[in-house]
Amino acid sequence: MPTILSTALSLPPATRALTGALVALSLLFAVLRLSSAPKDLRAIFGAAGDVSLAFPWLVLVPGNLVWAPWTLLTAAFVETNLIEFLISLLTLPLAARYLERVWGPTELLKFVGVTVVASNVIAVVVNILESIVLGDKALFLYGMSYHGLMALQVAFLVAFTQLIPEHQVQVFGGLFKMRVKSLPMLYVTVSNVACVLGYQSPYILIQFGWLVSWFYLRFIKYNEGGDFRGDRSETFSFANWFPPFAQKYVTILTTFAFNLAVRFKVLPAWGIDPESGVPGSGSGYAQVPGGQRAEAERRRQLALEALDRRMAAPPPNSASPALSTAAGRATSPAPPSPNPDAPAAGGAEPVKSAEAPTGVKEDA
Repeated sequence: MPTILSTALSLPPATRALTGALVALSLLFAVLRLSSAPKDLRAIFGAAGDVSLAFPWLVLVPGNLVWAPWTLLTAAFVETNLIEFLISLLTLPLAARYLERVWGPTELLKFVGVTVVASNVIAVVVNILESIVLGDKALFLYGMSYHGLMALQVAFLVAFTQLIPEHQVQVFGGLFKMRVKSLPMLYVTVSNVACVLGYQSPYILIQFGWLVSWFYLRFIKYNEGGDFRGDRSETFSFANWFPPFAQKYVTILTTFAFNLAVRFKVLPAWGIDPESGVPGSGSGYAQVPGGQRAEAERRRQLALEALDRRMAAPPPNSASPALSTAAGRATSPAPPSPNPDAPAAGGAEPVKSAEAPTGVKEDA
């Protein structure tokens, strides 16, 4: 217990707050669950043992959102079974701690809030449309609940793809290695398979979390220098999430969608690259001059910051540049004249060096 407590206290503040919310809300759900029976839920909601439907003020039930709007945020920190809770308890502190040290606590909390809330809003809209088209309001509005950190987990993977895309990790206990940039689509594939098998809730949140987090990092979040919003590099374009044979067609669609969004003033145009000052492609989306150089410079700065944090002791203080320059000028001898006795041009008298007056002590 002391080890767990010391580890929790060593986390950065924003990461510690997020982890505390996960533990508190999940434990609250576990305690409340002991007072409910699955057979009662099936009789009331027609759900197949979804115990979370008994607590629409804690998890997100689309039909009950009007009466509990806070569940758009709190539902993400409620895990309804032990396995999902342990996975979230392992991944949340590790991922959030790294991002908090790179972005800072404010940017991390903004990223978490936007990803969680926007993903849940999209899920509610999808359920409403399904209830209208399929005519089953009992199932899509009151028979499903959304909860857990699946949307945020894939969002963390998207953020790592932006920061360290070529870093390799071991998957399934070292069975094989994968690059970080390949992990989000692996998680999205799991979501697709689960949705096809009928497990729309809560696995569809993975797809929404992937899209929302990429959109936020690509177009909304300020870069490290605060010069412009988003990540304009080609390595983080939407087409790069797809296989090479499909990237050409995806680029055509995304460029059209971006130009349309610029026309209706949903997104600002990427007209001039702030790194180079060279006019770009107007509202073009795919090609941004200087984007690769900006990305390389950003990653270089991140590497330097990581190196600075690992230094055991600060470097020795150096003298002020202004003082060093002044001292150098004071101690450096004046260049000798080629011929001090030679007359100046035009017949002028030669200039003699000034001497200190007699009886006056020179400064040391």
